[in-house]
Amino acid sequence: MPFSSSAPDVADFLLLSPQKNLADGHILLIDKPLAWTSFDVVGKVRYLLRHRLGYGKLKVGHAGTLDPLATGLVVVCIGKATKFAGELTNEDKRYVASFTLGARTPSHDLETPVARGGDFEHFSEEDIRRAMRSMEGEVMQVPPLFSAKRVEGKRAYALARLGEEISLPPVPVAIHRFQLLSYDPLNGVAVADILCSKGTYIRSIARDLGEKLGCGAYLSALRRTASGRFTLDDAVSITDLEGWVELVAG
Repeated sequence: MPFSSSAPDVADFLLLSPQKNLADGHILLIDKPLAWTSFDVVGKVRYLLRHRLGYGKLKVGHAGTLDPLATGLVVVCIGKATKFAGELTNEDKRYVASFTLGARTPSHDLETPVARGGDFEHFSEEDIRRAMRSMEGEVMQVPPLFSAKRVEGKRAYALARLGEEISLPPVPVAIHRFQLLSYDPLNGVAVADILCSKGTYIRSIARDLGEKLGCGAYLSALRRTASGRFTLDDAVSITDLEGWVELVAG
């Protein structure tokens, strides 16, 4: 879906200046560190702008959640730009993902304990590349049980952590590109470039890849590299943003 022509242009922190009124609308691209939630990022930006630069009740939101175990691009909407957050969230996302073959976890990532799966040593790069290509297209994807989906009013991850038996219905998603970048046959780690629609769970892709290969797999690393027109190349770290704010605040 194309962006509204009235949506503010991307601008990194170098374009932030004391003369710019951020309340008029600004999009800030942040390289989220490991273990932070997207809400942690929003909270940090809100604190810096409100309490260090005196913006008072400035609105701050994000355009697309990124799991704590992932790093990379979070699109932060500031001031009047928050009205575009929903539109920006609907854009396709791009990731570099690492999948560890021959093992499984209940959450399909490293949030839960790893259990041994099947043998992976006999797979060639072409075997893995072929399996990835076969998963491209519009598909019905079952979300992970450890997800924010609601089951009878409760979060699925809360029920899963209690050991309750739950099932989630599949939802339509699009995997536009699932391309192998590298493969470490010794450790069974496949790194891939993924371009997908909003709402696609990369952890579910890990699970489904493991099932297709018959050996199991889990997501061992994830980095978001793009969200719609915005790319990680234009993002700044929290540390750099803090430094800029302190410089401006004097």
